[in-house]
Amino acid sequence: MITLAALQMKSESGDVAANLARIGQAAKDAAARGASLLITPELGLTGYGAGDIIRDLAEPANGPLLQRLQAISEETGVAIIAGFAERAESMIFNSAAYVDGSTTPVVYRKSNLYGDYERGLFAPAEPGTVLFTHRGVRCGMLICYDVEFPENVRRLALASADAVLVPTALPAGYSGTFIADHMIQTRAFENQVFVAYINHCGADERFTFAGSSRIAAPDGSLLASAPTHGDALMIAAIDPVAFNVSKSENTYLSDLRRPS
Repeated sequence: MITLAALQMKSESGDVAANLARIGQAAKDAAARGASLLITPELGLTGYGAGDIIRDLAEPANGPLLQRLQAISEETGVAIIAGFAERAESMIFNSAAYVDGSTTPVVYRKSNLYGDYERGLFAPAEPGTVLFTHRGVRCGMLICYDVEFPENVRRLALASADAVLVPTALPAGYSGTFIADHMIQTRAFENQVFVAYINHCGADERFTFAGSSRIAAPDGSLLASAPTHGDALMIAAIDPVAFNVSKSENTYLSDLRRPS
């Protein structure tokens, strides 16, 4: 079991220092509330809608930006998942990193890019199964649009993930409302995993965000939710054992028949 903190925040476009400061304060607040892991939104370190400046802010996973994030983690005792622009292999990826003190970051690269905006900035990664174990809980990462493809969550569930952690930048509108209010709980239930879906709020130069961050349990219930507007720090207990009854009744993973 872990206590999970999730920060719905308004990122400042292109202002990495301000965004790091906001995440640092949230990590302190999370620690005070007993959390050991903090999740923040997609591209939260650069701002999602910052545009071409994102290319200039892109860094390798061993660069100064994640080193500063590691320092915050080490100082607070809280591991952090943060979205950043990753420069690697002569390309730029829309990535998320899990940092836990001074240990080597675990990095996931978004494979399903959404719209011309993202495709103009980033290279799509090959679909991957990125897992790590945090205080005994097996976690997988996706980013935003990735979770809307059921295959991605199922792949992590079949790899024995207990929780799927999803930094996102969900825009306001009918589709965004449907995803937050229905799809996230469905993904959790159909795979018998926890799903944490953590969004921006407010607006930047290009996008208005839906807020509505959610943490869903394997039985489809909501453990925590954020409003459509405003920063929010959600706290939820992620205890796989507490949902053993749901897993025993909803045996999708063990009953799944796959082509031979």
